[in-house]
Amino acid sequence: MQAEIITIGDELLIGQVVDTNSAFIAKELNKIGVSVFQITSIQDDREHILQALNDAESRVDIIIITGGLGPTKDDITKKTIAEYFNDVMVRDVSVTANIESIWKQYSRQVLLQINKDQALVPSKATVLMNTLGTAPGMWLEKNNKVFVSLPGVPFEMKALIVNEVLPKLKFKFKFPFILHKTLLIYGLGESTLADRIEPWEDALPKHIKLAYLPDLGRIRLRLSAKGFDEKQVIAEVQHEINKLLPFIKDEFLGFEDDDDSIERAIGKKLTDLGKTVATAESCTGGKIAERFIANSGASVYFKGSVVSYATESKINVLGISKQDIETYSVVSPQVAEAMAKHVLQMFDTDYAIATTGNAGPSKGDSNVEVGTVYVAIASKQGAYSQKFMLGNIRSKVINQAANKAFDMLLKEIFKN
Repeated sequence: MQAEIITIGDELLIGQVVDTNSAFIAKELNKIGVSVFQITSIQDDREHILQALNDAESRVDIIIITGGLGPTKDDITKKTIAEYFNDVMVRDVSVTANIESIWKQYSRQVLLQINKDQALVPSKATVLMNTLGTAPGMWLEKNNKVFVSLPGVPFEMKALIVNEVLPKLKFKFKFPFILHKTLLIYGLGESTLADRIEPWEDALPKHIKLAYLPDLGRIRLRLSAKGFDEKQVIAEVQHEINKLLPFIKDEFLGFEDDDDSIERAIGKKLTDLGKTVATAESCTGGKIAERFIANSGASVYFKGSVVSYATESKINVLGISKQDIETYSVVSPQVAEAMAKHVLQMFDTDYAIATTGNAGPSKGDSNVEVGTVYVAIASKQGAYSQKFMLGNIRSKVINQAANKAFDMLLKEIFKN
């Protein structure tokens, strides 16, 4: 069973809005056994919409459309869908009541006719009630193919997918079970990992697919399989994982299903141990702290951060020796380790991370090459640092430095 996702809106095609809807829909469809064959983004244009619907109908079983359902004249999706189904528009009483209710609760403006007309839907459509907005979802069928049209507003679309679309799809079709198991691996490059696990990969059964998903500082290794016998699929994939783990035992962090980020894994480990961490950041500018506190409950293990971006703040706030900075340079292992030691004491914590470097594009308070970063880890046992050359793309340097810091901290935690 295959699906196609069609997103409609000029704002997507000019890059003004990032299409996060497709990623959410694809992930949710996959959970119930639907494979996404294609994702298409098109203009809010009659001929373009008609052509996209026709093409999708010829190749997949389920077509899900988002966008183009607003009250303004440039949103023509609903009328074009009615045309595609040789249908007429009718006013739906339940949608009208929903619009009036929302207007009464949340709007101080007069309910205009253009808003009332959002209750117009193709007569052949089954309305999917959007309780979070005024544009309803619509379900239509043709030649045993399902067409679903949803508003483009992400939180409205997500609620309709979960509460309306998925239950109806599962009732109508029998889907195979699809399993993706993603392993998180840190500290290895893609080519090194591929070389290391080559014997295992060569022996992998053809019906189990393997994908390498590299990111800054980590690789996600995804195994995928599907079948109508759920227990058998799970057992086969787990059998292959058991054979794989000895090849990556030192670099394997966990499964994305359980914890999709190294900072969350560190937080869980610190919580389990009753330990805490703080950061002193220069070139990363608070990126490490930001990633820690993005997770609920971080206050249990994350004590705080000092963003000592300027040289003066390293001296005045962290208490780094001016003589050390002049002797060794502000971007040096000595300064990185001093930063980590001072912030360890400042927050009375068990572990500390410090970063200092030149993210570019021009040189700052140090003459070191752009992309040079020192990351230091401190604990009650002492401090150490590592030097990294991370290139000349500023955003990449910052993100990679943060990833290196998390990797070093995780290894330090596991050592003790």
